[in-house]
Amino acid sequence: MTQNTYNNQYVYVSNAKSGTITRYLLDDKQGKLVPLGSTKTGENVMPLSVSPDKSHLYASIRSEPFRVISYRIDPISGDLKQVCEANLPTSMANIATDKTGRFLFAASYGGHVISVSPIDDNGVVAREAQQVLDTGRNAHAIHASPDNRFVFSSSLGDDEIMQYRFDEQSGQLTSNSPASVKTEKYAGPRHLVFSDDGQFVYVLGELSGTVTTYAFDNKTGLLTLKGESEGVPAKALSLENGVPPSIKASNDHPKVWAADMHLSVDGRFLYVSERTKSIITTLSLDQKTGLPSYQKMTQVEQQPRGFALSKDGRFMVVSGEKDANLGLYRVDVETGEFTKVDEAPTGEGANWVEIVNL
Repeated sequence: MTQNTYNNQYVYVSNAKSGTITRYLLDDKQGKLVPLGSTKTGENVMPLSVSPDKSHLYASIRSEPFRVISYRIDPISGDLKQVCEANLPTSMANIATDKTGRFLFAASYGGHVISVSPIDDNGVVAREAQQVLDTGRNAHAIHASPDNRFVFSSSLGDDEIMQYRFDEQSGQLTSNSPASVKTEKYAGPRHLVFSDDGQFVYVLGELSGTVTTYAFDNKTGLLTLKGESEGVPAKALSLENGVPPSIKASNDHPKVWAADMHLSVDGRFLYVSERTKSIITTLSLDQKTGLPSYQKMTQVEQQPRGFALSKDGRFMVVSGEKDANLGLYRVDVETGEFTKVDEAPTGEGANWVEIVNL
């Protein structure tokens, strides 16, 4: 098969139980996922992150020794070449770079910490973390603001979002004042994303299935609660929401188990995955208030922990932790709806998806 030298969209999927990252070409003309091979990484490879310049892929290994592996992405073939490993403080549930690509943030669910690791001039994480901070219980996501001056992390166990100031020259985080804002009780804040214009932050509740919207003040770096919206229609699905893991759901109903969330390229829709019922919901965003509203649900791969949208917004790739295949969906950018058009085999325990346009 002949491949274009530029503008190829490559898909990378981490497979925790197989200890691999599988690679694919997203053929947007034919609506196909073309398998390109598999890279052996380490047991329990999970969160991935891509450098801002698309030259490197970073993979967090959540088995001992806890570490991050830096891979160089071949700009023509999309192949991965391991160039370095560096220790991480503990098992990290989420990793992300700052906007300059000079630092790697990490959040630990089990260790209740966040960390900052330096990335050298070659785009490689070669040294251990330069800063490790205690945070609320069960840190799950960590991301910089669009202007790179502030950082936010979610604490699922304490129902709060931690607020930090960030010095992009030194890579140092310092607590903002106040140091955190609350979500609703037992929301279990998991993933967070900024709106397309940077005015709002959306936080997905793993336990509640709700999306909490905050206004973002880019002068102070502080969040202000705007509202809470239904992200997963729990009642319609006969799911119990807002129930912590330590408590049994009433009526023996299964619990909401939300996972991933992504914003459409044009900023008009939010997509939320829910693992108990294996669905992804579409939420429309009010362009004036920024608040989301539930629109539709779509059945997808079994236990969809991670998914991603292509850079042009026309395709979605969905991984299921209990599914042998990835799903490729064509997205209607006008309505936000999406339809399955292809699938491709992947490894066991597929959980994180990154799509890179080279």
